Amino acid sequence: MGWGRQGFDEAQDVTLSFPLCAAPGYAANCVIDGDTIRIGKRRIRLTGFDAPELNGQCPAERTAARQAQAELVRWLALGPFQLDGGDDPPRDQYGRELRAARRLAPSGELQLLSDHMIAAHLPKGTIGTRDGAMTGALAA
Repeated sequence: MGWGRQGFDEAQDVTLSFPLCAAPGYAANCVIDGDTIRIGKRRIRLTGFDAPELNGQCPAERTAARQAQAELVRWLALGPFQLDGGDDPPRDQYGRELRAARRLAPSGELQLLSDHMIAAHLPKGTIGTRDGAMTGALAA
């Protein structure tokens, strides 16, 4: 697609569907959590934001994690997108590929997944605590 943004020179086009990995009969391509997907045997950590953990410290974090997971499913379902990183992307300490995702909107506007998730107030650090206790939100 060649959309001319640094880091996407060797981008991979993705046209797959991504249900939740926990869904009955899920495919090899699925959403693991709010910032990680699986494509076949590959696990890909989507970069530019950090979603709350599904097994978080409190009910509010776990709720926020499910919301981030659902929003990731929704964004991926909007249509084809690209992953940066080429054939040999960097990896995190868990062996996951580290990649950013983007797409062109019907309007021609470039949409970064990270910008979308941050604007939706879904990553860690976008909501906080009060007096050291969870307040229905999430600590950074």
